[in-house]
Amino acid sequence: MSDAADQMAAAVVPAAESAPARRLRLTAASDITMRPVRWLWDGRIPAGMVTLIAGRPGIGKSLTLVWLTAQITRGALPGVCKGSPRAVIYAATEDSWEHTIVPRLVAAGADLTRVFRVDAMEQDAVTSLTISADHRELSKLIAEQDAGMLALDPMMSTLGGGVDAHRNNEVRSALLEPLASLADTSGCTVVGLAHFRKATAGAEPLSLITGSSAFGEVIRAALVVARDPDADDGSCVISPAKNNLGEDRPSLRYKIAAATVETPEGDTGVGLLRMLGETDRDVRDILADQADPIAPAEQRDAAEWLVGYLTDHNGEAPANQVLKAARSDGIAERTLQRARARARVSSVRRGYGQGAVWTLDPSTTDSDDGGRHSRHSRHSRLGNVLGANGANGANEGANPPTNVTDSNSGAVSTCRFCGSTSPVDGPAVHTTACQLHPAGGTLDTLTTTEGQDR
Repeated sequence: MSDAADQMAAAVVPAAESAPARRLRLTAASDITMRPVRWLWDGRIPAGMVTLIAGRPGIGKSLTLVWLTAQITRGALPGVCKGSPRAVIYAATEDSWEHTIVPRLVAAGADLTRVFRVDAMEQDAVTSLTISADHRELSKLIAEQDAGMLALDPMMSTLGGGVDAHRNNEVRSALLEPLASLADTSGCTVVGLAHFRKATAGAEPLSLITGSSAFGEVIRAALVVARDPDADDGSCVISPAKNNLGEDRPSLRYKIAAATVETPEGDTGVGLLRMLGETDRDVRDILADQADPIAPAEQRDAAEWLVGYLTDHNGEAPANQVLKAARSDGIAERTLQRARARARVSSVRRGYGQGAVWTLDPSTTDSDDGGRHSRHSRHSRLGNVLGANGANGANEGANPPTNVTDSNSGAVSTCRFCGSTSPVDGPAVHTTACQLHPAGGTLDTLTTTEGQDR
């Protein structure tokens, strides 16, 4: 056969194709095994997934991560680790391990033998963890230590060089998608910290996260934190900002306390996060209030209206019904939401998928002589309950009222519910409130050190 004939035959009969490096695969949904959602922290942080904790600097995000670490290593956190202590692999770049992180862990009660600092090594040099380059080896370490949580403080530090933190596709491919895959295959929950931009007032919390919007889009759950300017004790609030896998849990209030830790070179002081319990205050409300503050008189009028309305309805009513009635009386929803905390009205859900019910604290309608205000007094106003100075500084936590000293008039006591003050004949045994809110809202008799009833 001639060379021309050989060439023609080669053109007619194609050579065997090599297997492509990339291909598509179909899996029938019937062949996929269903799994229930499990929680590292019941209802707040899903296990085996990525969760973000975001907020302004200096309000305890890192202390929250330390608190979670301590709870997990002791098997104390309500969730899959309850009763079964697990290890935590911890990557941190903004704080010193020797001066800050380890002393904080000690103060929080963590089992230090279960907390592992992770760094990347290039020859003999220590460098930061980079998820895109290190996720396979990280998966092996998670399995070896049976780690329950991978802590990233902050998450952005593991993005790696050469990646634009403001480009969605780069952040997804270099960080978030590898983290989601790592969490899913290993079962280890990834919890990372993120900062808010400087201008935070009024916006949706997830839109405030520094960098790409992918941080708020890809993650399955997010918690946000903010300092509550209405809290007399300087406490902060942590609220769910995203939860694609379950019903949102109530916000929590926490306070940062001072603690002293012994070191081989002497004592050192660190911060310690103390959870104070659930609160009706929400970080979204705090951010909205910063953008558009509500006048005190407007808040007081809304609180009076709300107490009157709920009193007329035997102390409780569906939230949507209350909001509709308020709108018809010219009260904006945000104003009423803010007034709800001041009027000591709680929001409860009595079943999955059920609407919220607003419930009035019975002591709100108790007077100092044990009587009750009329139940048919929607517009009777709360002046008799809130006092002349109005609603100022109430919060939902079980925090004691604050004693203050006035340089002109001597010792006074400030009510944490209504802000009214009254003279005290000496340092109070119980920090007094006002006549209508004794002992922080109970009806117990207060006595000063002089033994006089108040």
